[in-house]
Amino acid sequence: MSKPIAITVGDPAGIGPEVVLKTLLKNPQPRHPWVLVGARWSLQRSAEALGIALPAVDTIKAFNEASAAVSILEPADSAAPADFCFGQVQAACGDVAVRSIELAATGCLNSEVAAMVTAPINKEAIHAAGYVNDIGHQEILARLAGVNRTATMLMTPGLKVVHLSTHKSLAQAVEYVRFDTVLDKLQLMHDTLTRWGMQQPRIALAALNPHGGEGGLLGQEEVAELAPAVAQAQTLGIDVTGPVPADSVFNRAINGEFDVVLALYHDQGHIAIKVHNFHQSTTATLGIPFVRTSVDHGTAFDIAGTGAADPTGLLAAVEAAEAIVDGRLT
Repeated sequence: MSKPIAITVGDPAGIGPEVVLKTLLKNPQPRHPWVLVGARWSLQRSAEALGIALPAVDTIKAFNEASAAVSILEPADSAAPADFCFGQVQAACGDVAVRSIELAATGCLNSEVAAMVTAPINKEAIHAAGYVNDIGHQEILARLAGVNRTATMLMTPGLKVVHLSTHKSLAQAVEYVRFDTVLDKLQLMHDTLTRWGMQQPRIALAALNPHGGEGGLLGQEEVAELAPAVAQAQTLGIDVTGPVPADSVFNRAINGEFDVVLALYHDQGHIAIKVHNFHQSTTATLGIPFVRTSVDHGTAFDIAGTGAADPTGLLAAVEAAEAIVDGRLT
């Protein structure tokens, strides 16, 4: 039997458990066994909110016990808080969410699972639980893997985008647009995508300023930082074009000219992905020594427990993880 894929349930107060349940109800036929990592009670509470019975899924004590198509692995000491409520920041929920991520990542690092897929967590909740140095999944996984060079790649059918920076203010993100940071990210993209089976990935570097800076008239970053980074990357055998004006680069990628775009700040990339195909957008983490994909939405506290959550993103994230593991990423 192939190694399982670990799917974390996310913050119990958010929509993570609901989208996991709805994914199970679609009766998928996974290429790899699924191990749901999280508190069983969170799935039970979501099932009650949906007015359905929790599907019959066995609880296991270790990843190597995964023999069924779907099973559950709980982190230790994950009892439900007495005051649990959907849609609210709760330290206990943040704690079980982080420990579920740690459990799944440890399974990846120990080669017990083929990949991990994550449901959303809440940054306020994990900080309330004491994880003050972890901003989100990427930082948690970098800490566990002992790496300091990571990137987020957003994926939706027909478009892939990597961010030069993610959790930085816009002012900080602009300051981060430098020759060395861009070159390093281009190398990371090329190396990771090649390792995942994409031969000679075609990368486009988005420009920062309007119209690509108009030769320096509308900003110096393209001339001073971006174009030199592209030239250096090309000498290293990386197939990269740019800087390409941001108002056209994503459309050119959708039309098949590029395999992936390097965006220079969070919303430059996120807006393009979510406008193109919001519900099927997923993310993958580059720079860690295992495969991790995720939904590209948050905990959605405003609709948690109401039954309104859409599971499309989780199913797409699982399919993306399976494609990477099986060498089918295109």
